[in-house]
Amino acid sequence: MFFSKTTWVALGPTALFVLLWSSGAIFSSWGLQHASAFAFLFLRFVLACVLLGLLASYRRRWLPAPGSRWRVVMVGILLTGGYTIFYLLSLDQGITPGVLATVLGVQPILTLLLVERRVSWLRLGGLLLALGGLTLVVLESLLAARFSVLGISLSLAALACITFGSIFQKGLQQAPMDVLPLQYLIGLLMCLLFLPFQPFQYEWTLGFVVPLIYMGVVISVLATLLLYRLIRAGNLVNVTSLFYLVPGVTAALDYLVLGNRMAPLSLLGMLAILGGLALVFRNAGAQRVDRRP
Repeated sequence: MFFSKTTWVALGPTALFVLLWSSGAIFSSWGLQHASAFAFLFLRFVLACVLLGLLASYRRRWLPAPGSRWRVVMVGILLTGGYTIFYLLSLDQGITPGVLATVLGVQPILTLLLVERRVSWLRLGGLLLALGGLTLVVLESLLAARFSVLGISLSLAALACITFGSIFQKGLQQAPMDVLPLQYLIGLLMCLLFLPFQPFQYEWTLGFVVPLIYMGVVISVLATLLLYRLIRAGNLVNVTSLFYLVPGVTAALDYLVLGNRMAPLSLLGMLAILGGLALVFRNAGAQRVDRRP
C-alpha cells in the first residue's frame, strides 16, 4: 500500500494547500504588472496583519503562549519575513524562477538530513527523483538563466530561511492562529527596513487590487494556516516535499487559465515528481510500521 491511512485523511487539506500555493505565482505575476515588488509585498503584509489582527481580537488572543514567544519570533524572522524578502531580492538580482525553484527544491533533502536520525536511502532516492523532475519542469527557465554571486547568495539565504524556519515551526505545539499574528507583524517590520532602499509604486486598478487581496488573504492567511496545520500534524520531510508539486501545478493552472501550453519535458518532470513522492510517502509509512512494538 503506497499511502497510510493518516496520509489519506490529510489528502484534502494537502491538495487544497498545493492548489492554493501554486495559484499564488499567477496572481503575483498579475499584481506585479501594476506595482513594484516591494510595494506589492509590503501592502500584502499590511492586509494580512489587519485580517489577522481582527481574528485575534475576535478570539481575544493576541500573543502565543508564554515560553514559546522567542521561537515564534524566530519563525517570523526566518519563514515569514526572511524567506519572502530573500526570495524577492534574488529574483530582482536576475535569478529566474526556475533556478530559484531548483535551489529551494533542496529543502526536503536538507530537512531529511537535519531532522531524521536514520536516513533511508529509498526515501532519499525518492527526493532526488522528485528534484530531478522539478528540474525538468523548470528547464526552460534554467536554460535562460543568468547567474550572479549576489543572486545565488540571496537564493541560498531563502533556502536556509525556509528550511530552518519550517523546523522551528514544527516545534511549536500551538494552534496556527496563535502564532500567525505575531509572525506576520515581524515580517511587516522587516519589510519596513527594506522599503527606503526599494522602489515603491503601484497603480490603483483592478489588476492590482484583486491580486493583492488574493495574496494577502488567501495565500498569507488561508494557505499559511493550512501549511502550519500540515507541519504540525505530519512528517516535516513529507510536508516540505509537497513543494516539488508547486511549479508543475502552476504550469497546469497557467495552461487552464491563460492557455499557455505545458512543454512535454514539464509533463515528464511531473511524472518523475509524482514517482519520487510516492517513494517518499511509501517509505515513511513502512518506517512507521517497522517501529511498532
